Amino acid sequence: MASRLFAMAGFDNFNTDFYQSSYSVDDQNQAGYGYSNTEDPYSKGQYGQYDYSQPMGAPGMIPPQQPYTGQIFQPTPAFTPASPQSMYGSSFEDEPPLLEELGINFDHIWQKTLTVLHPLKAADGSIMNETDLAGPMVFCLAFGATLLLTGKIQFGYVYGISAIGCLGMYCLLNLMSMTGVSFGCVASVLGYCLLPMIILSSFGVLFSLQGMMGIIITASIIGWCSFSASKIFISALAMDGQQLLVAYPCALLYGVFALISVF
Repeated sequence: MASRLFAMAGFDNFNTDFYQSSYSVDDQNQAGYGYSNTEDPYSKGQYGQYDYSQPMGAPGMIPPQQPYTGQIFQPTPAFTPASPQSMYGSSFEDEPPLLEELGINFDHIWQKTLTVLHPLKAADGSIMNETDLAGPMVFCLAFGATLLLTGKIQFGYVYGISAIGCLGMYCLLNLMSMTGVSFGCVASVLGYCLLPMIILSSFGVLFSLQGMMGIIITASIIGWCSFSASKIFISALAMDGQQLLVAYPCALLYGVFALISVF
């Protein structure tokens, strides 16, 4: 029944009449679609003879440069920081003594003490112009300690009068001298010249200073202190011929300390 239907519809000639083509499998190795007779433009010519071993690049392009084989310049630093060992020393032996760093020189302290103890001895202006407060602090403590032995607790008065006296002498000497003076130098000289006053307070421990003998000793001690201080100020500040003018305010200052010792 099915064969009859195909015969009636005319499908028996389907394999031969449906599509006719001259293409065959043998022609696969040949160029098809009308290009079999044309020559391949890329098979020969200038493109076919191109040397692909050369580096690729567009026309007019700068060829790559050869790598630099020389030495690169390395600038040397202008400043080479020092190592901590070279700056601070390799050991503690290279460091200065502690007393020298604090400004305490026992040789100068001894020379200043001898200058005060010998009023007629010439003073060294270069040494006396130093700001040395180690000796004055010791002498102030010694003066207060000798007063304490007599039953007088006068440390506050000693330091207070010393501060006021140093300030007054500082202003006075700056007005009188041409070079000027520092407050530390004034305090140092007045403190060293307090040494005879310690001797007076020590006498007060042994006997009373309110009699005639005490008055004579007290007056001599005041003159001793004021003469030594004025001598040092004159030599340090180059104030020739003005020793009496400097000795008078110094005598007033040391007179107050003498009153504390006597009464």
